[in-house]
Amino acid sequence: MAEPPVEGGRRHPHSTLKPPSPHPPSLSVILDELGSLARAAGSMTGVFAPTVRLGVTGLARAGKTVFITALVHNLIAGGRLPFFRAAAEGRLIRAYLEPQPDDDVPRFAYEDHLAKLTASPPDWPESTRRVSQLRLTLEYEPTAFLSRQLGSSALHIDIVDYPGEWLLDLPLLKLNFEEWSAEAMALSRAPERAAFARDWHEFLRGVDPNAREDEQIAMQGFELFAAYLRRCRAETSLLSTVTPGRMLMPGDLEGSPALTFMPLDLPGGAHGPRGSLHAMMARRFEAYKSHVVKPFFRDHFAKLDRQIVLIDVLGAMNSGSAALADLERALAAILGCFRPGANSWLASILGRRIDRILFAATKADHIHHTSHDRLEAILQRLVQKAIDRAVFSGASVQSVALAAVRATRELEARERGGALACIAGTPLPGEVIDGQRFDGREEVALFPGDLPVLSGKAVASPLQGTALNFLRFRPPALQNDGFGANPVLPHIRLDRAMQFLFGDKLE
Repeated sequence: MAEPPVEGGRRHPHSTLKPPSPHPPSLSVILDELGSLARAAGSMTGVFAPTVRLGVTGLARAGKTVFITALVHNLIAGGRLPFFRAAAEGRLIRAYLEPQPDDDVPRFAYEDHLAKLTASPPDWPESTRRVSQLRLTLEYEPTAFLSRQLGSSALHIDIVDYPGEWLLDLPLLKLNFEEWSAEAMALSRAPERAAFARDWHEFLRGVDPNAREDEQIAMQGFELFAAYLRRCRAETSLLSTVTPGRMLMPGDLEGSPALTFMPLDLPGGAHGPRGSLHAMMARRFEAYKSHVVKPFFRDHFAKLDRQIVLIDVLGAMNSGSAALADLERALAAILGCFRPGANSWLASILGRRIDRILFAATKADHIHHTSHDRLEAILQRLVQKAIDRAVFSGASVQSVALAAVRATRELEARERGGALACIAGTPLPGEVIDGQRFDGREEVALFPGDLPVLSGKAVASPLQGTALNFLRFRPPALQNDGFGANPVLPHIRLDRAMQFLFGDKLE
């Protein structure tokens, strides 16, 4: 029987399909033929090829694009995936890409991203700046006896990639402009943010919210407020709570009135008179919710079945305890979006519910494997607080430390008669450590530091005085691990993530 059309892929090296039997047709052969007919019908109706919609999100620089590219590449190329049961048990026949299922959603540029990761020299692909989607199909042998007699099965995985900053906008739907302004102003006065907001605060001191609406005042205030948000997300500060998210990634909304607004310093939270700057900002805030926030969650987020949230915990730790505490606050807001109660203000927006959520601390290759359990413990502590504040009804939540693409290798260095657990890799051009600036061509071995062992309930406090050295490294060259015919991108625990997110659908 002809194989379905394939964009990319090959028969999986773990496949255990057997050649046809030379004996006369038996009951199993007849059942196999019936299964083939059923699958032929299923290819037209979709009944025999169920679909899992997997959301992939995370704040900027968490590694969303790399995660999706590495996941698809390892499945198509037959990478070593010992903790992904369908592959480990030899039941994964093949994986391949199919045409984009939704005509109104841009396709995730998998081939372009893979080309960049495998170039000479390799480089990291561009960050996520909009919603995109990719359909990956897995053909597999099921575990149930009767299902096996009917032949192989298929599962579509529709991967939906979107910026985590947009997810942080969802709580805006329960606020009016005056409430949001009060929250935003209070947050901007926090010690770790006040310096970033200085220019905007200075501008606000000369603004009368009750004065007549003025487009130039609105534009200037928006630019200063957006600059403050960008400083918060800069790599040196890496603060996570930055809303509205589209102000960092405006796309085709750039210059739109629905994006040209700012919080105001309002005494007592009173509503502004008609025709005032206050009324103008409130109107645009409501337009942002109606024309930007609600459509995104209705058309994309509300249709997801599974979700992975990628988190740059090491980057936040590098930036200090304030960044880590702000990350914890952002995770609480994100997790609260996934499981609204039956009578929640989200009930009218979210129809189906996400039943599995995986929180992943990325860039685990930036530390030695002996610190991976500590990284997972820090992530679990951050997520646990968020879980305690959210309302759940049956969702399964896990956390893991991973590297979708492993850019370093491990080695031991001798120092003063002792051994140091080090990592080695090629730092990106411009990276600096101990005064040395790297050019992107030289490999370096370094001791990244030991992550703290957490005790009690505090997360940020054990980080005080902790010396950590986290550099950004070039992607590695493709490696042939001896399991597949094609070289693949190495990873750390990518297979564990696969198993939790959709492995149960391949039983």
